[in-house]
Amino acid sequence: MNQQSTQTWLHAPRDDAPCTIIAEIAQAHDGSLGTAHAMIDAAAEAGVDAVKFQTHIAEAESTPGEPWRVKFSPQDATRYDYWKRMEFTEEQWAGLKQHAEEKGLLFLSSPFSMQAVELLQRIGVAAWKVASGEVNNLPMLRRMAATGLPVLLSSGMSDVAELADALSILRAAGDPPVCVLQCTSSYPTPPEKVGINAMQELRQRLGVPVGLSDHSATIFPGLIAAWEGAKVIEVHLTLSRRAFGPDVVASLTVEEMAELVRGVRYVQAMRAHPLNKDAMKDEMEQMRATFMKSLVLTRPMKAGEVITEEVLDARKPGTGISVRRYDEVLGRKLARDVDALTPLQEEDLQ
Repeated sequence: MNQQSTQTWLHAPRDDAPCTIIAEIAQAHDGSLGTAHAMIDAAAEAGVDAVKFQTHIAEAESTPGEPWRVKFSPQDATRYDYWKRMEFTEEQWAGLKQHAEEKGLLFLSSPFSMQAVELLQRIGVAAWKVASGEVNNLPMLRRMAATGLPVLLSSGMSDVAELADALSILRAAGDPPVCVLQCTSSYPTPPEKVGINAMQELRQRLGVPVGLSDHSATIFPGLIAAWEGAKVIEVHLTLSRRAFGPDVVASLTVEEMAELVRGVRYVQAMRAHPLNKDAMKDEMEQMRATFMKSLVLTRPMKAGEVITEEVLDARKPGTGISVRRYDEVLGRKLARDVDALTPLQEEDLQ
């Protein structure tokens, strides 16, 4: 069962809000409504905050001549045919949203046409995700911004100037909360192209919250992004490495997604509680007394005797004069008789 916080950035877009973790389902359902519902259950099991689909309406977004990026589907003669097979009816989309919300998940879907925006607006989404190829779709940006819902802007195919133009459009059309996601449109993304450093650059140059849309098929970039203060982390989900579809190689399994969620929450807890080493020393006094060492005498000595290297040593526990004062104690006289292997105290010294 999903153990999400109700205060993630998408629930309440604030500077102090924790990261929203999104399971990107995209086309992993391969046109099967049943599989789409099964993936919602799997995402909830992994503990994410949100699920995200892609809403394709072939005749509104494509043409019969659209080329394949990778010819992966032998059952579809054209890319247009593939998009057509990925379509769900409005009633089916509404059912997916209801299922997600029953599982405690935010429901998102990237629109790829104005008709898709209108459909999603009717059934309701928690936020808008602008796919990398739609960043320059100005009419769509304006329509999204007018709703006031948060906008997640993917940067996979854009430079900073193009992203800045998109932000200007969004601000002028409604000024919704915006999070720009560092994204590399490479499936899977090799480590040298993940570009975690770009998150900081985007934050500094655009002045907006940032996150990561990751296609590495590992949990590592998401963990580092959480440490760097990502407000949104989006990662593809697959039910199996043997599943069909173009995104499987860039996806996490349900078990890996659960580990990512656990890791991100752990990282956030670390970030929220920076350690003060001096304060830690005070908190560890009882343990210090147990595990650190005190100065002791290796034989019984009488009052007035001088402490020499031959008789001075260190032993646990650390309830006496600390061994770090070895040089200071060396050569001092005893103020009273002291038994062997008894932690020295201040009153034992003249």
